[in-house]
Amino acid sequence: MILVTGATGNIGRALMRELHGCGAGPLRGFTRDASRARFPEGVEAVEGDFAVPASWEPALDGVRSLFLVSRTGPDADILAAARRAGVEHVVLVSSITVQTHPHLGPAGENLAVEQLLKDSGMAWTILRPTQFASNAMMWAASIRDGQAVRAPYADTGLPTIHPADIAAVARVALTEPGHRERTYALTGPEPVTARRQVEAIAAALGRAVAFVEVSRREAHAQMAAVFGEEAADAVLDVTGGDVNAELLAVRDTVPHVTGSPGRSFRQWAEENAHVFR
Repeated sequence: MILVTGATGNIGRALMRELHGCGAGPLRGFTRDASRARFPEGVEAVEGDFAVPASWEPALDGVRSLFLVSRTGPDADILAAARRAGVEHVVLVSSITVQTHPHLGPAGENLAVEQLLKDSGMAWTILRPTQFASNAMMWAASIRDGQAVRAPYADTGLPTIHPADIAAVARVALTEPGHRERTYALTGPEPVTARRQVEAIAAALGRAVAFVEVSRREAHAQMAAVFGEEAADAVLDVTGGDVNAELLAVRDTVPHVTGSPGRSFRQWAEENAHVFR
């Protein structure tokens, strides 16, 4: 049995399709609202919440492989519960900032979760993706309302990754040999700037979308109100304020592991144009 947590999220939803499509065997999706889950036929939906430890036990019953996104719940408790339940292998989504910006608070937290997993006694595979293409959804309300997208560091290009490519690597790690005790840094196939992301969304919509570059100070004020001061600073550093060669590097991990080329941001925009209409 494979348990996918965050099964209705950007990665989890794609992973459920990947696993079901390759005939991976019994699948279970962990979600807060099973009545709204739209899983492939034959996939078991289990309702639960990481804030409610009692809900983990039925979700983990009979599970041998677990897909987990770091820092979505009390990781130490989740991993301990998985070990007690007999889980043998965990595929963990961490962050590339563990290796590119280890001094940042969120990166340190991800590294701590990675170490918890390595110390757990369970087999592990760690995925370290770069910026998600789906982060562009934060612009959806502005675009739907016909307003300009306002973002800093307009022309800093990061190798943004399609969440489905993270899911594809996770599927291979969960179902094929040779991927245990491995750490994979994951990127998209090319750098793409914020300005080019908006252009791709506009092309998918078939209409113009205005873009305005803003200062770090303005962007920080908006982000800090939602995420807090430290998280806002960290996001701004890794999206343009403190980039380095390690963060900007395009890696061939996705095609190497999956045998398929990485998906472009333009493809993501075309697939998700309805979000911006």
